[in-house]
Amino acid sequence: YLAVNFNKMLVEISSLENMRNDFVADVSHEIKTPLSVIQGYTDLLKDKNISDEKRNEYTYRLSKAIESLTNLVTNILKLNKIENQGIVQKESFSLDEQIRRCILGFEEQIEEKNLTISVELEDISIESDKSLLEIVWNNLISNAVKYTAFGGEISVVLKKDGYKTIVSVSDNGCGMSQDTIEHCFEKFYQGDSSHSQEGNGLGLALVKQVVNILDGEIKVESIFGKGTQFTIII
Repeated sequence: YLAVNFNKMLVEISSLENMRNDFVADVSHEIKTPLSVIQGYTDLLKDKNISDEKRNEYTYRLSKAIESLTNLVTNILKLNKIENQGIVQKESFSLDEQIRRCILGFEEQIEEKNLTISVELEDISIESDKSLLEIVWNNLISNAVKYTAFGGEISVVLKKDGYKTIVSVSDNGCGMSQDTIEHCFEKFYQGDSSHSQEGNGLGLALVKQVVNILDGEIKVESIFGKGTQFTIII
């Protein structure tokens, strides 16, 4: 019996070690991309003979690469903290107000893409971890904005169903294939390579971890080329 348990423990340790090695390899790969971009444009900016127009373009692209790297590191730290967090810090707060503020945080991007956003929020106060839920709304709204084409539509709905609180974020954007749906919550997974420079594949992994910690449920429905809907049940 002792030998069986010992062998089982060795298998689990080996599995954890493989997961750790895979994660480190993935992180290293993801960090190399913005770093190589930063290095490339830094070298280009050393040329004293480039035009002001080119200099401005290179500076802008350099800034975006630094922003991408910063977001990547921030999300890795958040994910690590969430995965190791054993205590949920609950407080009573207005969920509709929190979601409304998160939407306003994307006002500039929504206007730039001329998106129509429908917001239906019931007045609901809940007792939960406010900072963790903010991560969920920000990531889901960010994805909806990112994957919806110019002039598209986004919808955010908050309602009560008995003891359950339900939040849905939907769009009529590019949608996901069945294969992407099955893997979308995995770390560093990016089903749509055309938007790969706009994210790092950690957003939905963060969302999934938060929902699990809060004993909630997340559902995704998507039709390739027609749109996606994420539903959170708390």
